[in-house]
Formats: sequence, structure tokens, C-alpha cells
Amino acid sequence: MTTFVDRVVLHLQAGDGGHGCASVHREKFKPLGGPDGGNGGHGGSIKLVVDAQQHTLLDFHFHPHVKANSGAGGAGSNRDGATGRDLILKVPDGTVVMTEDGEVLADLVGAGTEFEVARGGRGGRGNASLANARRKVPGFAELGEPGDQIDVVLELKSVADVGLVGFPSAGKSSLISVMSAAKPKIADYPFTTLVPNLGVVQAGEATFTIADVPGLIPGAATGKGLGMQFLRHIERTSVLVHVLDAAAPEIERDPLADLDAIEAELSAYGGLEDRPRIVVLNKIDIPDGRDLAEMVRPDLEARGYQVFEVSAVTREGLKEFGYALAKMVADFRANKPVEEVTRVVLRPRAVDDAGFTIEQDADGVFVIRGTQVERWVRQTNFDNDEAVGYLSDRMDRLGVETMLGKKGAKAGDAVRIGTREFDWAPNAGEYVSGPRGTDSRLEELDTRPSAHQRLAARKARRVRSEDEIQHMSSDGTVTSIKNSHVPVLVTEDDDDEGDTGE
Repeated sequence: MTTFVDRVVLHLQAGDGGHGCASVHREKFKPLGGPDGGNGGHGGSIKLVVDAQQHTLLDFHFHPHVKANSGAGGAGSNRDGATGRDLILKVPDGTVVMTEDGEVLADLVGAGTEFEVARGGRGGRGNASLANARRKVPGFAELGEPGDQIDVVLELKSVADVGLVGFPSAGKSSLISVMSAAKPKIADYPFTTLVPNLGVVQAGEATFTIADVPGLIPGAATGKGLGMQFLRHIERTSVLVHVLDAAAPEIERDPLADLDAIEAELSAYGGLEDRPRIVVLNKIDIPDGRDLAEMVRPDLEARGYQVFEVSAVTREGLKEFGYALAKMVADFRANKPVEEVTRVVLRPRAVDDAGFTIEQDADGVFVIRGTQVERWVRQTNFDNDEAVGYLSDRMDRLGVETMLGKKGAKAGDAVRIGTREFDWAPNAGEYVSGPRGTDSRLEELDTRPSAHQRLAARKARRVRSEDEIQHMSSDGTVTSIKNSHVPVLVTEDDDDEGDTGE
């Protein structure tokens, strides 16, 4: 069963905002109660928070689909809808948030670090909040804004001071098990370590963390073995330790060749050139292991490496090795530039920034882009003429109408805002109060007859002309609207005159 996961893909859906309510206060002896529709609640957001108790992304591996609560809709009597609760996802220290294209959104380091990865939708305003001097009783309310829907990739990069690298079975897991309280799996076959191991080492008064990754082989930086999958876990380390197997003759390998191969993979992976290196010749307790270590040590020191001969079985040399690591970590921390606290920078909008842009695409459609105008369109109920007129007024005040005219747009041209496309009709003057839910400026655009017009047409069709026959008796007497009070006798001569012979 999988117990360590360091990369997952999350499908996130923030909560939608609740719809506003269009309501009019109705109470006995209060005929002009006024609008009392409440606002919709905001949708819940999804936030990532670093938790020191989390060490893997395993929970997200089994539950990749995450959805936050939506806001409730508003109600009459000025009752606002409930706000959706934010969803907090706990992630390990060192989690990197990226898009599926590889763009880094956030690098979460340090307990308590928080990042809002998906924002909840705004709740729509009720008609009580939309009332003004011209629209005293609005017949519409704003719709709730949909929450963000996004797919993100979470990658875990372990936060450790020291990283152990080396070929499989070089003894990395054995070293970390005797130097710290970590209990990794140890066996006498390659690739025993399948996941990174992290431990805490105490050297005198100094304390540092140490991590090992699965064994590297030539080609690891290009995906061979397990190296490419776990090399990211040593990106944050302060010191790199080359663990070389001093019992190499038994497995027909040369420690110097192993060092060159690992350095080639680290160079191919990139980003680790500035990390100080230290070399450990392990397994000197094995026969001939000490002799080989003494043979290759001069060559390693000639390359500028600090070399230690140790044994994870007898613990020989581990104390000196631990103190040397503590000093190197302290020196790296001292020489590292001090990280300044991130400042909140407020950048006001430029004077000449309209807040939106208008471009004409290849199909001749005028595309309007802007955070504010796109949100207005998403929150407009296009089945309500008054709401559409209100949107038109807001666009006009923002300058969209003027800008469209400067771009050469004419009445009837296609305009697209977000996912909504419609024909442009220039604003036809100020709003005139009328029946709720209607706007007289849009009547010319609506070719469909109203219910009152359809009823009048049906009544007109039912009215009979004066010459229409109402009744004909068996003796030939015809009664019409015109002679309903004077019976008319139709004779045979009259009947023959009316016969055309057809």
C-alpha cells in the first residue's frame, strides 16, 4: 500500500455565491413597504496551510476532488444568505503549488504559511441594496458569482539541512538510522529505499535535519531509476553528502567513478552547484573496506573534498562526521542572505487605466476584457429587462459605450464579455421608472408582443361583422347582426338570383 506521495493533481471547486433576492415588503396598512430582498452569501474559498504534522500528500492522492461550500441565497425581510465556510487543506512544509503547465503559483515553506488557491464567488446583491433615487423598487437582484474552478499540481520538496546522495546500497539509510531516530527500511539489495527519509540529528548544541533519497544511477536526471522522481527533495538542502561504498571491490565498482557519475546527474538536474559537498566512505568495518578507503582518500582530498571514514555498524567516525556537518550547516546559514519579510504593496490604478480593454478579433467580434465588467456580466440575469438595463447603465458610466464607439462599433455589432456574446445596442438615455422587471428602453428591441397585446388580438378576432349570419331558420329566414330585430324572408326568386349556376 502506498504510504508516501510527493506529487498529486487536485481538482478544486470553490463555492458559488448565493443569489440575491428580489422582494417587496408587504404588510397590512403599509402599501408602500419598499424593497426588502436580502443579499446572497459569499461562497467558501479553498486555502492551503502548512502543517508541521503533515509529511506526505497521501490524503490528496485518494481524494483529489475538493469542493467548498456555496453561499446561501438571500430572502425577503432583508435576510442575507449564509456565507459558505472556507475549506482549509493542510499540506506538508515545502509544498510547491503549480499549474498543470508548470507555472509556480506558490512555494509554501514554514509552518502556518497560507495560500488561497481558489477564491469563492461573491454573493449577489438583493434589490434592497440596489435601490436608489431612480430605481426605488428594483424588480431584479444580482446572481451569485461562480467560484473558481482550477486544477493544480502539488509537489513536495523536503525541507532538510543535509541531503545524502549515492548509488543504491551505499548505506545511506543505515547512516540516517544510527544518526537520528528515523527508522527507514534497510536490506541487502538495491533500491531498498523507495521514499525519502527524514531525520533530526543532535551534534552537541547544534541540531539539524538530514534526508536521504532513493539510490541514484546514471541517467537518473532523465528519468531512469527513481532519481528523477525524488531529486527534488534535495533542492532545499544546505549541504550535500556523497555516500560512497568502501566495499566497492565486492560489487565491482570504483568509488571515484561512483562520485563522478553522481556529480554528473546532479549537474544535469541543475540548481545544486552552490551547495557545499562532503564525502563519506562507508562500510569500513567490512574486510578490505578500510584499505580501499585509505587508497582513495588522497584522491578525494586532492579534489577539494572533506573526507570521513565511517561505519554504520560499529558507529566508528560518526561523531566527528556529525560535528563536521553541524559546522557546515551553520556556515551555510550564516552566509545565506537574510530573507526579508514579504511586504504588502498597494498599487493604485493608474489615472489612464480604464479597468478594461476592447479588441476586435478575426471574426469581427468586439471582445471586452476586465475583471470588473466580466463580474458584472456573470451576476446579471439576462431574462430580466430591468437587470439588463441596469448593466447597460453601469457599462455606460464606466466608459465602455464611449470606447466601443471609438473602436468603430455600430449598433448590432457582436460584442463578447466573458462567455456571453450579444448584439450591441447603444444606451438610449436615462432609465424611466416602469413596471418591475421591465425597462422601456428595451421595448423597441423586443419584437415579441406582450401578454396584453396578445389578449387584445384574441378579443378582436372574436368580434363578428354586422353582415355575419347569426341564425337561419328552417323556412329560410336569415337573421344577422344588422337585421336581428327585423326578420327577412328569402324568396325563391331571390335565391335564384344569388345562384351563379356553378
